This record gives sequence, C-alpha cells and structure tokens, in this order.
Amino acid sequence: MSVAETFPRRVSRRLALLAPAAGLAAVALAGSAAAAGGDKAAEAAKVHYRRQVVGEVDVFYREAGPKDAPVILLLHGFPTSGHMFRDLIPHLAGRYRVIAPDLPGFGQTKAPPRGQFDYTFDNLAKVVDGFTQALGLSRYAIYMFDYGAPTGFRLAAAHPERVTAIITQNGNAYEEGLSSVWAPLKAYWADPSPARRAAVRALLTPEMTRRHYLDGADAGLVSPDSYELDIAYLARPGQDEIQLDLFYDYRTNVASYPAWQAYFRRHRPPILAAWGDKDIIFLPPGAKAFERDQPEAEVHLLDTGHFALETHSAEIGALIVDFLGRKVKA
Repeated sequence: MSVAETFPRRVSRRLALLAPAAGLAAVALAGSAAAAGGDKAAEAAKVHYRRQVVGEVDVFYREAGPKDAPVILLLHGFPTSGHMFRDLIPHLAGRYRVIAPDLPGFGQTKAPPRGQFDYTFDNLAKVVDGFTQALGLSRYAIYMFDYGAPTGFRLAAAHPERVTAIITQNGNAYEEGLSSVWAPLKAYWADPSPARRAAVRALLTPEMTRRHYLDGADAGLVSPDSYELDIAYLARPGQDEIQLDLFYDYRTNVASYPAWQAYFRRHRPPILAAWGDKDIIFLPPGAKAFERDQPEAEVHLLDTGHFALETHSAEIGALIVDFLGRKVKA
C-alpha cells in the first residue's frame, strides 16, 4: 500500500483520537467560564464592613454587590441594626449594590451622647441623607423597615428625584397600621411626664424584644442570636434614654403621614409592600393602605411576624428582584 493510500487513514485516525480531547478541552473551557462566573458572583456576594463620617456621626455600614450596579439602600428599624439584612443581602448582591447603614443610636454607628446630639427622626434622616451624598449615591431604591420607614420617607419626600422605588417591609405610613401596642406611646406623646416616660420603658425589656421577633413567626426559623444581639445593644449605658427620646419623637412621624401620602399620590414612586401579616406592631391594613394613594403599589402579605426577614428572606428577596426588574429602568 502506498503512502498516498495510507495518509488519509492516518489523518482520520488522528482526528478521531483528537476529537475526545477537543471535547474535553471544550468542557474544560466551559467549566473555566462557569467558574469565572461563579467567582464573580461569589465576589459580589461578599459583604464589606465600612465606616463613613457624616458630621459628628461615624456611620457603620455593610456593602455588597458591584460598584456600578443600581443601588438599594437598606434602612433597619427598632431595636436592631444592619445585621437584620444578613440573609437578604446574598439574594440581592448579584444584581444590585446593596448598602445597609446602622442608624445613629443603633448597632455599630458611633454618635455623640444624648445631650450633645438630638435623637430625633429628623436627625436620623439628615445623617442618612449626608451618608448617601458622601458615598455619591444620586439614585437608589429604599428598603425600609420599622424606624427605617419614617427615616426613608423623609428622604423620599425631600428628594423624590433620587428615589427609584420604595420597598416597605412592615414600614408604616398610615394610622390604620398602628396596633394596640401603640396605646402607651400615644399617652406618652400627649403627656411626656416622667411617669409616662417610665411607663413606656416596658417596651425596652428583653421580653418585649423577643416578642418583636417571635410573635406571629415560626420560632424554629428565628435565630436567637438576632434578638439576643439587640438585647445586648439595648443594654448599653445610656441607650434606654436615647430610645425613650425616639419613642417620644415618633409622634412627628404620625403627624407626617398626610405629607408622605401626598408624596405617594403626586410622585407615584413604585411601591412594593412585603408585610408580615401577624405583626403585633404594624397591622396588615397599613400595608393595604398604600394602594389607596399609589394604586399601582404591589402588596404581599406573608405568613410571619414583624421581623419577616428572619423567616422569609428568600421570598422577600425574590419579590424585590422581580419588582425592581419590572418597575425600575437600569
């Protein structure tokens, strides 16, 4: 047999031998690409712990996600901190730059003592406003919970051009959302006497903090570390008086409800309400009321309590990603 006759066979055999190797190489390249994508996702999900000085306040905050992604500002409530977002952040950080500051008087943020700093909701909003400007955040969605709501609504009403959307998780703006738990606070607002002030101290007890977390929730899904951390924060020297000041100032939030409702009607911000329907503090009618002033608001009642993220972080994360994907242009 001539060389000419055997050559095609040799080439065919070599190609046959190389084919599996080429397939393996393709698989390897695909695996490398997937690994690179996985590495990128893992990097985006990393939470960085940072500080930003705003005037006389040293704001501690958590940040995750790509620097060039749309921003979600996460505002916590009483008596917690940005720690409450630990399970939600991984659900959002792949697509969004997520930033969660601790408010003055909470968590790891360092603010002057009472007497040198007025612990009011106006001042909480001013600090958060300065914080967003210091970080160069010109547009952002706001996730607001509990005290984060009156803080966030102040920002939104003052600067509607900055706010791309509102996600309210048990963050109230309507009187029908206030439960009977507020009765002693309303009495305190009407009569800020030492006796009334002493009466509302019951809301600062460890037992009440546990109730915030556990009432209406599946206790088996709630990490005890969460409420024990908040109990420890509340036990810091001087913290009780700071919180009593904020309890009294909460009356200004209720007085601002009509102005915030007018903001909803005038500017029609996209609103997503994801609400624990067994909340002992803010009732479901407060969630449904958003539809009255913003008819396109989307309301989801979840089978849980006040701290809905403790039991439903995945569900709320999915709602947010879907909602912002439909409602907010990149």
